[in-house]
Amino acid sequence: MKYDIIGDIHGCCDELMELLEKLGYQYKNGVHIHPEGRQPAFVGDAMDRGPDSLAVLQLLFTRQDQGILFYSPGNHCNKLYRFMKGNSVQLAHGLEVTIAQWRALPKKEQQKFRQRYIRFYEELPQYLVLRDDLIVAHAGLKEHMIDMPITRKIEVFTLYGDVTGKFHADGRPVRRDWAKSYGGEPWIVYGHTPTEKPYFVNRTVNVDTGCVFGGSLTAFRFPEQELVSVDSNQPYQPDRFHRFT
Repeated sequence: MKYDIIGDIHGCCDELMELLEKLGYQYKNGVHIHPEGRQPAFVGDAMDRGPDSLAVLQLLFTRQDQGILFYSPGNHCNKLYRFMKGNSVQLAHGLEVTIAQWRALPKKEQQKFRQRYIRFYEELPQYLVLRDDLIVAHAGLKEHMIDMPITRKIEVFTLYGDVTGKFHADGRPVRRDWAKSYGGEPWIVYGHTPTEKPYFVNRTVNVDTGCVFGGSLTAFRFPEQELVSVDSNQPYQPDRFHRFT
């Protein structure tokens, strides 16, 4: 199987539609189908911050209903899940935008969406093993974690990355660049940390190119190892992009 792995969408539905079209997908019966049998896969964080998280999620729900969803959940997915389950979470870092969009629905639609999202999240794997040589994990995965039983430590790593417990002055967590020491054979495709351009090191690539911050929405085509992207329609926020050193 050939895949097009798409970076963090964060509610940028128009850019997603444009990218899928650019990749050669055709929209039929509520889903995007590729004439050559390729499949889109997603590194997670489809929602929050952007203009139309609910529309993006509805597209993903439809793919899941048809058994063709390849999606690795991210930290924003997890936080929305905890909110929908009734847990106390802080409405910040873009979640408040998604919740405002959800609360604008009629009450019956709100409840229907809540239940559908809970089921959506609970059916997702923690990370995707798409092929022997291709793994998708939202914030990354170290080689010794591959094929291990999912522990809390692995769950946290796939959602948040290699966090140190410290924070930058702007509140962002300090994360180690785990990919620099990755020595595994499978490619790890991930997102989570927005960069101006896809970040390649060893057999890993970060494809979160900050669409919601005015960058671009990027897909990594595999096994071709080609990049395809579309420009963002959102305002450019240069301070939101990470510079790996």
